[in-house]
Amino acid sequence: MILRRALAGLTTRGRSFVAAGTTAVVCAFVLGERDLLRAGVLVLALPLLCVLAVSRTRYRLACARRLTPSRLPVGHEARADLLMENVSRLPSGLLMVEDQVPYTLGGRARFVLDRIEPRGSRELSYRIRSDVRGRYRVGPLVVRLTDPFGMVELVRSFSQADTLTVTPAIVALPPGRLAGAWTGGGDSPARTVASAGEDDIAPREYRHGDDLRRVHWRSTARRGELMVRREEQHWQNSGTLFMDTRRRAHWGEGPGSSFEQAVSVTASVGVHLARAGMGLRLVTDAGEAVPPAVDGAFEGLLLDALAVARVSDEGSLTPGLAALRGASALRREGEGLVVAVFGALDVEEARHVAAARRGTSTFVAVLVAPDLATHDENAHGGGAARVLRSAGWRVVSVRSAAELAGAWALADHATEDFARDHTGNGGGA
Repeated sequence: MILRRALAGLTTRGRSFVAAGTTAVVCAFVLGERDLLRAGVLVLALPLLCVLAVSRTRYRLACARRLTPSRLPVGHEARADLLMENVSRLPSGLLMVEDQVPYTLGGRARFVLDRIEPRGSRELSYRIRSDVRGRYRVGPLVVRLTDPFGMVELVRSFSQADTLTVTPAIVALPPGRLAGAWTGGGDSPARTVASAGEDDIAPREYRHGDDLRRVHWRSTARRGELMVRREEQHWQNSGTLFMDTRRRAHWGEGPGSSFEQAVSVTASVGVHLARAGMGLRLVTDAGEAVPPAVDGAFEGLLLDALAVARVSDEGSLTPGLAALRGASALRREGEGLVVAVFGALDVEEARHVAAARRGTSTFVAVLVAPDLATHDENAHGGGAARVLRSAGWRVVSVRSAAELAGAWALADHATEDFARDHTGNGGGA
C-alpha cells in the first residue's frame, strides 16, 4: 500500500526517468544491444530506488504546534511554533513543510528542511495576524517528502490542528464606577468591631456557613436565637450586557460597519466591568447568549462569543427584552447595572426598550451610529434617545468604538436633561 502510494508520488522528472528507462530496455531487447540494456536498467532503477527510500521514512515524523497566544484582539500578532521530529533511525530526505493557515491570517506558511538527522528535531516559527475577528483553524501541517534527485514527492498531512480566536478590538475605559450602578448589600468591611463598639454593631440572624467566631453572644441571649456580627459589606455587583444584533438595526460592511463597532463597544464595556469585579451576563435580541460565570471566567466567555457574533434575522427585540426582564427579576429592586448597545432604533422600539427599566437600577444605552452627521436624527437615535432619557435611561451616542472612552465618562450625566451626546456640540471624545 505504501509502495503503491509512493509510485503515485513520482514527480515529472521521476516519470520521465521511468519512461526513458522502460523504452531503453524494450529497445535493447529488440535490437540486441546489451549496453543499451544496462543503461536502461540504470535509468529505470534510479526512480524506483528513490521510491523505496522515501516510502521507508513516510510515517516516521512527528509534529507539535503551539500558538502564543491562542486568543488575541484584532490587529495583533500571534506566534506559531512548530517542532518537527525525526523518530526513525534513518536521516530524512529533503522536506517541504507547509502549515495550513487561513488566507485571513496571512496564508500558508512554508519551509524547506534539507535534512533531519536520526532522532533529531527542527524548530520552526512564523507569525500570523488578522484584522477580522473570528475563530480560525490553524493546521494541519502538510509535509512533502522528496529524495535528493527530485524523483519522488510524497505528501503527508498530520491530523493535529489548533484554534486561534481573534476577538473584537478592546477600548480602555476610564477607571471608576458609574454613579448608582453599584449598590451596597450584605455586611460592610468598614463596619468592624474595631471601628464600632460592641453595642453599636447591628447583628443579623445566623446563616448556614457563617463563621462561629462572629457570633454576637449578647444579641443571641437577648433574641433567643443565634446572631452574628455584620463585619463585611459586599457590593451587589450583578449586571447585564444587552446587544442588538438585528440586521435591520445595522448598516455598512467590514470593520467600519455599525455592527462591528457595536461588537467592539460591547466587548470593551464587558471587559471593563468584569475586571472591576462585576458579575455579568450577555443578552442579545435573540435571548441570553452568555450566562453568568464564576471565578473570573466571564471575560473569556464573552470574548469567545463576540469573536463569532453575526447579525441576526430577528425582526424585533421582544425575545431579548423578555430575557433582560427575566435577568432583572433575579436581582432585588435597586441593584445591578444594565448596559445596552444598539444600532438604529425607531421611536416605537425605543418605547419597548424604555419599558424594560425596573426599579432604581442603572440603565445605560449606548447608541452606535457611524453616520450620525448624515442621517436624520429622529430616525437614527435622536427620537429614540429622548424616549429612553424620559424613562430614566442614561443615553450616549458614539460614531465608533474609538469614541467610547469619552462617552463612558459622560454616562453619569447622560440623563434626560443632558440632551446632547458627546459627539455633538459641547462634547468630544
